[in-house]
Amino acid sequence: MRIFLIATIAVFLATAAVANPPLREVRSINDGLLAVGLADEIRKNCGSISGRILRGIARLRSIHNSAKAMGYSNQEIKVFVDSRAEKNRLKARGKSYLNANGANLDNEASMCALGRKEIVKKSAVGTLLYEN
Repeated sequence: MRIFLIATIAVFLATAAVANPPLREVRSINDGLLAVGLADEIRKNCGSISGRILRGIARLRSIHNSAKAMGYSNQEIKVFVDSRAEKNRLKARGKSYLNANGANLDNEASMCALGRKEIVKKSAVGTLLYEN
């Protein structure tokens, strides 16, 4: 009985030790969501650039599948995606990215310039956009 108890405790501690970090700390997930969000903002704020909507949906599905493969449950993913705090954090990262690249949501020319730059670079953002 004592061996069984020790083994059970050991398994529990090992499981707790390998628990996933919060999704907000998983860079690949956050960077993927940021890229989709930036592409969406560029297409909405630049009349000469459109979004590859189906590719964007596929990218979001891929991000979800990656999180599942890392061991996150559908509930954990839903809580993360629906969180107002996480949305605000991602928006702040997006604004920082725009500022760092000389773009502003209120300036169509700057958004178009950034969109064209991302398309040429074939970046994660650029692959979700195309010039009309």
